[in-house]
Amino acid sequence: MDYLLQPWAWYISGPLIAFVLFLTYYFGKSFGISTNLETMCTIAGAGKISDYFKKDWKQRDWAIAIVLGLMIGGFISNSFLINSSVNNINAETITDLQKLGFTYETGSFVPNELFNLENVFTLKGFSILLIAGLLIGFGTRYAGGCTSGHAITGLSSLQLPSLIAVIGFFVGGLIMTWILFPLIF
Repeated sequence: MDYLLQPWAWYISGPLIAFVLFLTYYFGKSFGISTNLETMCTIAGAGKISDYFKKDWKQRDWAIAIVLGLMIGGFISNSFLINSSVNNINAETITDLQKLGFTYETGSFVPNELFNLENVFTLKGFSILLIAGLLIGFGTRYAGGCTSGHAITGLSSLQLPSLIAVIGFFVGGLIMTWILFPLIF
């Protein structure tokens, strides 16, 4: 059981991801998460507002099962399989975040200044979440998929649009990290 509590090496997690991709290709499906958000909007009745959401969501019920599995797996791993002694956050990252005014608690992987319910309900916290959510939603729709869909599925099937999207994700991440993040905080 101890091996479950440690970070898994690339040679274990990589083949597991490849196996999941093989299964999805074998059954004629495509792995990605953002399409599931579209499916959830369809289920919630967004087709009444936009023709884009007028789709048969029952054709994507297998993908909803993947999302539910991810949520259940996340809950199980966070509740029962967490090992607080393992911390893979780089010391330089912690120092850089502290320079921006973030505090760091041993064993924590996210700054409380961003991921704390008290801060979410401030004007700044709510504004950051709202703007970030709109940008991520627009970017995912504009790119035709999310990072997992393009980087895992698209690149493994040698799709040029996915390569372009992944390059865009990296450039956007660099701009956020080195330019916008220090300006916001």
